[in-house]
Amino acid sequence: MEIKPLGDSAILISFGEVIDDSINARVHAVARAIEKKDFDWLVETVPAYSSLAVIFDPLRASFEDVREAIQPLLGVSAEAFMGRRIEIPVLYGGEYGPDIEFVAQYNGLSVDDVIELHSGKTYRVHFLGFLPGFAYLSPVDERITIPRLEKPRLKVPAGSVGIAGRQTGIYPIESPGGWRLIGRTPLRLFDPGRDPPTLLQPGDEVNFVPIGEKEFWEIHKAEWGDG
Repeated sequence: MEIKPLGDSAILISFGEVIDDSINARVHAVARAIEKKDFDWLVETVPAYSSLAVIFDPLRASFEDVREAIQPLLGVSAEAFMGRRIEIPVLYGGEYGPDIEFVAQYNGLSVDDVIELHSGKTYRVHFLGFLPGFAYLSPVDERITIPRLEKPRLKVPAGSVGIAGRQTGIYPIESPGGWRLIGRTPLRLFDPGRDPPTLLQPGDEVNFVPIGEKEFWEIHKAEWGDG
């Protein structure tokens, strides 16, 4: 573990250099332990895959003060951070996943193989970023890794499920994006009128469940209130 200054008002705690579920769970456990202390100098904590930024008010504390205060909290058990188990229905392929055939061909697989490998494991939400409610998940099976698009799309539909390298994620709103799209979920991942507005939270465990087009539109109508 390494603790170092991040500018004049933050500390960066590094737990390693790999994407790993147990390390990420420890990142979030430490973040929660710090937040529960309600330090008067604490502005916010910002977790990532294997690091945690602690933003503080430099008028209330120094780097040394913050480091000394958080040091006893760094040994908190990762088991203190547990999320929910959430199933994400996905309609794979076709217009909903226009890159799935390329992913299959690139890896010497069939489309059914890609679907089976992608939906056949449990993923952990490591952190949120890029877009409101965009969840960065634990790695996909190495047999379906794929480079990003050379030229990102200008519009990726909300709910699109993509792969980039060994990362997989879901676009919560329509946006530009360069991930390879293999399917789409009808669930609404970001709703500003909901509390909390994001469906997925760090620590949640996610399973992708293949569905057909009829079921997709039934769920879509219930979630979005349209046809």
